[in-house]
Amino acid sequence: MFADVRRFLIGAPLPSAQMVHERLNKIQALAVFSSDALSSVAYATEEILLVLVLAGSAALGLSLPIALAIVGLLVIVVFSYYQTIHGYPSGGGAYIVAHENLGEGPGLVAAAALLTDYVLTVAVSISAGIAATTSAFPALLPWRIELCLIAIALIAWANMRGVRESGTLFSVPTYGFLVLFLSLIAVGLFRLTTGTLEPTAAAAAPTGEGTLQALSLFLILRAFASGSTALTGVEAISNGIPAFRKPEATNAGKTLVAMATLLGIMFLGITFLARSLHIIPMESETVVSQIARQVFGEGPIYLALQTATTLILVLAANTSFADFPRLAAILSRDRYLPRQLTNLGDRLVFSNGILLLAILASALVVIFGGRTHGLIPLYAVGVFLSFTLSQAGMVRHWRRLRGSGWQWKAVINSVGAVATGVVLLIQIATKFLHGAWVVLLLIPVIVWMFHSIKKHYLAVADQLSLEGVCCEEWPEADTRERHKVLVFVSGMHRGTLGALRFARTLSKDVTAVMAEVDLDRTERVKERWQRWGHDVPLVVLESPYRSTVGPLLDYLDQTDARDPERGLAVVVLPEFVAARRWQELLHNQTARLIKNALIYRRGHTGVDRVIIDVPYHLRH
Repeated sequence: MFADVRRFLIGAPLPSAQMVHERLNKIQALAVFSSDALSSVAYATEEILLVLVLAGSAALGLSLPIALAIVGLLVIVVFSYYQTIHGYPSGGGAYIVAHENLGEGPGLVAAAALLTDYVLTVAVSISAGIAATTSAFPALLPWRIELCLIAIALIAWANMRGVRESGTLFSVPTYGFLVLFLSLIAVGLFRLTTGTLEPTAAAAAPTGEGTLQALSLFLILRAFASGSTALTGVEAISNGIPAFRKPEATNAGKTLVAMATLLGIMFLGITFLARSLHIIPMESETVVSQIARQVFGEGPIYLALQTATTLILVLAANTSFADFPRLAAILSRDRYLPRQLTNLGDRLVFSNGILLLAILASALVVIFGGRTHGLIPLYAVGVFLSFTLSQAGMVRHWRRLRGSGWQWKAVINSVGAVATGVVLLIQIATKFLHGAWVVLLLIPVIVWMFHSIKKHYLAVADQLSLEGVCCEEWPEADTRERHKVLVFVSGMHRGTLGALRFARTLSKDVTAVMAEVDLDRTERVKERWQRWGHDVPLVVLESPYRSTVGPLLDYLDQTDARDPERGLAVVVLPEFVAARRWQELLHNQTARLIKNALIYRRGHTGVDRVIIDVPYHLRH
C-alpha cells in the first residue's frame, strides 16, 4: 500500500537510462535555477529602505545609488561565474572549485557556507512569499507559520517528482511573475513620466522623535549589505550545469546572462519607483505591494501581481531544492556526509537530500516565526563567503592550467574575488550583532561534522579492507548439499568474506548475488572477486530503477521456480555493525532492509526461507 501511495504522489519510477532525457532546456532551467535570484527583487529594495529609514525619510533617496552599486557588483559576479561555467563545464560549484584548487579546508568551508545558505534561502523565500499573501489578505497573518510549512511541503513534493517535471511545473508562475513585474515597472515609469502618478500623502516616515540615527557610513554600508541579498542564487546555475541539455556549458552561460539582465532591470526599476513614490517600509505591507497599489490600484492586476510574487518567492526555494541535494550528494560521495544522500530516488532525484532540506528549513521557519526580517541578518553571509572562495579558486585554476588567454580569465576572477571578499567583510561587520554571528559560528561546527564523518568512514574502510588478507583454502562443507545458499553482497570487504566462509560451511551450493545499483561499485567488486571470491560464483542483477531489494526478491523467486524440488533455501546476509549507535545513521542498512522484506515473503514453493545474519563488528 505504501508503494502505491508513493507512486500516486511522486509518479512511477524512472529507469537510470532515462537520466539523459530528464535534462532541462534553457527555458525550464531559467525557472528552476534563477527563481531565487529573480525573486529577490521582491524584498531586496525593502531591506535597503528598512535600514535607511532609521536615519529618517530624507535618507531614503540614497536607495538608488546603493542599488546601482549592487548591480555593479552583480555584473562582476556574473562575469566571474561565466568564467567558472566554462572552466568547469561538468559543474563548478564553490565546493568543487575551492576543494580542487585551494585544498580540503577551504573546500569544506565553502560547502558548509553553501549548505547553510541553501537552508536559509528556503526559509527566507517562503517567509517572504507568505508575507506577500498576508499583505493582500491581512486576515491570514496569524496563520503565516502554518502557510510557510505547507508551502515547503508542496515545493518538496514537486521536486520529488523529478527535475524535468518540476521545471515544467515552475515555468508558468516564473514567467508570469516576470511579465507582471516588468509591466509594473513599465507602467509605473510611464505614469511618472506623464504626471499621472503622484506619491500618496500617507507616505511619511514612521520613526518617531528619539528613534532616528545619524546617517553614517556604517548605516549606508549596512543598507548595502542588506540589499546585496539580491545576489543570492546567482551561483546556482554554475552548480547545476549537469542538469542542462547539451551543450551544457553554453546553455548554462546563456541562462546566466539572461538571468542577470532581468535581475538588474527589475531591481533598479523597483528601487527607482520606491524612491520616486516616497515609499516607506511597513510591517503590515511589503514595499512591492505599496507600489503596485499606487500604480495599478486594488483591482485584479494588483491581486495577480501579489499572487505571482507569492508564487515566485515560494518557487525561489526551488533553487535550493535543486542544488542542496546535488551538493550533499557530492559531499556524501567524498565521505563528508552520510552515504544515503547519494541515493537516487524513483524519479532520478536525490530524494533524501530533498527531505533533509525541507526538515531543516521548516525548523528555521518555526524558530523565527515565519518573519523574513528576522532571517535576513543570517542571510547572504554564507553565499558571499562561497563566492569569494570560488573566485579565488578559479584564479588558482587558470594560473595552474595556463591555457589560451588565461591571464585575462585570471584577472576577471581576481576582480570577482576581491569584490565579493570586500562585500563579505561588510556583511560581517554590519550584520554581526544582528545575527550573522550565528552563521559564523555554525560554519566551523559543520566543517567539524564533515571531518568527523570522514574519519568514521575512513576507519570503517580500513577495518573492512581486504589488504593483508591471505587467500588460504576455505573449509569444505560436508554432505549437506541439499540446501541452496545465497549470499547477498553489496561490496567485497572483510564482512563479505566472513559471510562467504560461513556459507561454505553450510553447503557446497553457494551463490553470491548483488544488485547493480552503481556501475563503478560493481566493477570494483568484480575485480576483487577474482582474488577473494574463491570458487563462489557471483551473479550481478540488473537494477534499472536503482532498487536493491526488488531484483534480489525476483532472483529468489526465479531460483525457486527453476528447482521446486530443492530443499530449504538459506539466505546469508553479511552485515557490519557500527561501534556506536549514532554511527548507524551514516550507513544504508541494506542488510536490514533485505531481511525485513524476506521475513514477510514466503518462498515461491510455499516453503519458508532461513535468514542468517553474519555480523562483522567494527571497532571504535
